[in-house]
Amino acid sequence: MTMRDYHSNNVRNVVVLGHAGSGKSSVVQAMLKKIGKVDRIVSAESGQSMVDFEPQEVKRNQSIYTALVPIEWEGKKINFIDTPGYLDFMAEMISGYSVGDNALIVVDAKEGVDIGTRTAFNWIQRDLKPTIFFVNKMDDPEVSFHETYNELREAFGNSVIAFEIPIRENGTAIGSINLLSKKVWYYGKPETPFDVPEEYQALVSQHWEEICEAVAMTDDGLMESYFENGDMSEADILKGVSLGVRSGDIRPVYCGSAMNSVGIRRLLDLITEYLPSYGEKETVSGHTHKGEPVTLKTTEDEKMSAQVFKTIVDPFVGRISYLKVMSGVLSSDSVVTNVNQDEQERVGSLYSIQGKHQLGVGKLFTGDIGAVAKLSVTHTFETLAAKDLDIIYDTPTLPQALLGVAIWPSAKKDEDKLSQSLAKVIEEEIGARSETNPETNELILYGLGDQHLDIMVRKLKDKYGVDVTITVPEIAYRETIRKKSTGEGRHKKQSGGAGQFGHVFVDFEPFDTDEMVFEEKVFGGAVPRQYFPAVEQGLREAMVKGILAGYKVVGVKATLTDGKYHEVDSKEIAFKQAARLAYLDGMPKANPILLEPIVELKVHVPDSYTGAVIGDLNKRRGIIMGMDAENETDQCITAEVPLVEVSRYLSELRSISQGRGTYEQKFLRYDAAPEHIAQAVIQRRKKDDE
Repeated sequence: MTMRDYHSNNVRNVVVLGHAGSGKSSVVQAMLKKIGKVDRIVSAESGQSMVDFEPQEVKRNQSIYTALVPIEWEGKKINFIDTPGYLDFMAEMISGYSVGDNALIVVDAKEGVDIGTRTAFNWIQRDLKPTIFFVNKMDDPEVSFHETYNELREAFGNSVIAFEIPIRENGTAIGSINLLSKKVWYYGKPETPFDVPEEYQALVSQHWEEICEAVAMTDDGLMESYFENGDMSEADILKGVSLGVRSGDIRPVYCGSAMNSVGIRRLLDLITEYLPSYGEKETVSGHTHKGEPVTLKTTEDEKMSAQVFKTIVDPFVGRISYLKVMSGVLSSDSVVTNVNQDEQERVGSLYSIQGKHQLGVGKLFTGDIGAVAKLSVTHTFETLAAKDLDIIYDTPTLPQALLGVAIWPSAKKDEDKLSQSLAKVIEEEIGARSETNPETNELILYGLGDQHLDIMVRKLKDKYGVDVTITVPEIAYRETIRKKSTGEGRHKKQSGGAGQFGHVFVDFEPFDTDEMVFEEKVFGGAVPRQYFPAVEQGLREAMVKGILAGYKVVGVKATLTDGKYHEVDSKEIAFKQAARLAYLDGMPKANPILLEPIVELKVHVPDSYTGAVIGDLNKRRGIIMGMDAENETDQCITAEVPLVEVSRYLSELRSISQGRGTYEQKFLRYDAAPEHIAQAVIQRRKKDDE
């Protein structure tokens, strides 16, 4: 398995996007079959797939991770970056998208335009990424290409243009008509072109006119020629399509069947003919450590720079970093700089990644994608560069990991390994994060959905031998007081020898602060100064556990006003204990209340779902703060909601919005919990304590 070197002008990086189940991996496998790398197209669960080969992908029969599949075609190298389609794996999708200079959006002919298609289009439209649509599963007798095509045009506009349409006999697709060549390819004779049958001539003319009009819009000279002649030459069409695809004015639609390898050859031809190479960018931009812009040429004679876009942590091999060479040439056995961290890295072995296979190479040239093993400090989205080059490439924006579970080691042996193993899992799963909540003492793992969380928990067990149990994270409520009170604490202990004595009076009052504020206003030496720190420490330790439900106490000022001491028996420990007793005496009289955390949500949804989302937020005790139009079709709803009401909001928003809603969340403040909520929490805590 060898592959020759390709320079930037012959490399095309194509990210494969689309909804889960549309057949993205099958399309890539069909291309591998076309070039003889595989002899059949298989499912993930077969365990034989070149594309979906990770243990969890095999087990679940779905794509979970981005896979890199290079295809050599007509003297060009096409790096296909196959991405998952489920929303739970959005971060993996974004990492693959970040290195694709072009996009192939696969659409299921039976399902039409769904959330995965819309998400992909929104991205490519935002970034003006040259794009081809492939309407898959045309071998299904129940599907209609033109229904799907019209749905695409209605959703995404007239830049979406058919370049190939199916030809049917008795309701079944038997071949397809290529509108550029005006030739038919029958499935039974895939290598031989035929003339278009009479009954399809009018339809072909209609689509030809669509192409000509779109081509005319790409160039003033072509527009003039079209209006003069009423038609276009093949050379004009080729020129116009090339310009239009690059500008985003033309997004060709092809059709076929990946499972039956139909339409794959012409799709590969279209990609090599019309999608731009990496070298055509001419320049690539980043910034220095100080934020100053830097521009490099996308050629092999430029200084070397590369960006890591994916990290695999292998328990045996160590870290494997997938990267894209942005400029220059990356050589094995060289020393480069991790510019983000200003650290030297030794590049040992370089690999060309081909699905589940790794092929050792000596160099990676501009625009190409490969991997390097055992980098010591480099993480995903960091920049590697020649020693004297100061450039950092932008990090793509990842969705916020908001769905959390508390994880607990199942046994002592798991406890020892959990922290280190979890760090390795999160290094691979860039959309995840973990934190220890100091108030609840829970280790919480956050992910992009239930599937994402489940995969990480299983990876801990299968890859690192760490067994964990999961629970719903506890909400970190807090407690405070509403009025002023005085507490008395008297500690006396006599048990032979020296005794213990401390006696204090402490005023407690509401105060705008997170941590307790301590003061002393003791007159006449009733409590000697050397015991003030012990009183303060005793109070602070007591405030960790409120009297209502055992939550941290905030918003309190405690003032030591009076007390008594004994010249022999008084000690720091006695005054510390007296302070605790004063706390237990005074706080119940100060009208204690429970506080709940309030978060701000910014919910992004299409117009048609705003009513349902606002109604649902109201049911969650949310206060709608505003609604702003984000574009022609989407709104951003800002709301303040108690955290307890939105702990599972990710799954519920997806259900309400049919997968089209997203949101961000940030902590705002603590507010008084309603009485019925407070009582329920207090009773639950009492029950737990019992």
